[in-house]
Amino acid sequence: MLVLVAPGQGAQTPGFLTPWLELPGAAERVAGWSDAIGLDLVHYGTKADEDEIRDTAVAQPLLVAAGLLSASALNTSAFGAVAGHSVGEITAAAYAGVLGEGEALSFVRTRGLAMAEAAAVTKTGMAAVLGGDQDVVVAHLEKLGLTPANINGAGQIVAAGTAEQIEALVADKPEGSMKVVALKVAGAFHTHHMAPAVATLAEAAQALAPADPALKYVSNKDGLVVESGADVVARLVGQVANPVRWDLCMETFSKLGVTGIVELSPGGTLTGLAKRALKGVPNVALKTPDDLDKAAKLIAELTA
Repeated sequence: MLVLVAPGQGAQTPGFLTPWLELPGAAERVAGWSDAIGLDLVHYGTKADEDEIRDTAVAQPLLVAAGLLSASALNTSAFGAVAGHSVGEITAAAYAGVLGEGEALSFVRTRGLAMAEAAAVTKTGMAAVLGGDQDVVVAHLEKLGLTPANINGAGQIVAAGTAEQIEALVADKPEGSMKVVALKVAGAFHTHHMAPAVATLAEAAQALAPADPALKYVSNKDGLVVESGADVVARLVGQVANPVRWDLCMETFSKLGVTGIVELSPGGTLTGLAKRALKGVPNVALKTPDDLDKAAKLIAELTA
C-alpha cells in the first residue's frame, strides 16, 4: 500500500515554488489558477518573503497549488491511499477525485481568507511541544488554557491559543518534554478561535459537487477511511475549528499495510514524522523536482 500525503501550513518557504514552475506547462497552469482565484500564486511562490507567505490567506492556496502541481508530476496511479495534514486535506481531496482542481483552489482561497479574518480578532499562535508523555502534555496544555490542536504522533503535539498562553507555555514547558518551539503561523488554527470560519466554509461547500473518493481517503479528524465525498467535504468544513489527529492517520496507514510514503511539495514535515512513527517504511519527500526520480524509483520498487 503506497500512501500519498500532503503537508499543511508552515511547510512553505520563500521561493519554494520556483523549480516546480520550470516543469513543462507548469507556469501557465499556475498562472491560470492565479487568475481563477484572484491571487498571484507565481509571485508568492517565487518572489515573496517569509512574512508575506506566512499570511494565512496566501499560504493556504499556495500549498494546495504546489501539492497539485507536484502530484501531477508524479504521473502514477499506484497510490492506494491519500491523506493531508490540515489544509493538505484539500489537496488530498482533489487527488482522490472528490473535488476538481478548480473547486479545490476556490475552496482553499475561501478557507484562507476566512481563517485569516478569524485570526485577526485576537492575537493568537501555535507552538510545537517536542517529547514527553502525551497525556501529561495534553493535561499541561489544558491547565494553561491551550488546545492540543495537532496531535502529530512521534512525540510531537502542537498547542494553540492566545499569544499570552503561548508565552506561558514557552516559559513553563510540560514535564518530560524536550522543548517548545513557536511556529511561524498567523493564528490558533484548529481551535474555537476559528469557529467563525466554519460558517463561511459551510456556505461555500454548498456550491461543491463532491464525488466519492477514488482511493482510500484517510481523514485527519479521526484517522478513519472516508468513503463518501459528501462526508469528506463536511469534514473539510469542520476541521478548521477541530484538532488534527495525524497520529491516528499514521496508525491507519499501518493497519492498511503501508509499504511506502510519498509527501507532496513542499515535502519534509510528514515524512519526518513517519520516520519516527513508522520505522522501516521507506519514504520520499518532494522538496524540488529533483526528488521526482527518487519517488519514481520507490514506486517502481514497491509495485514491481
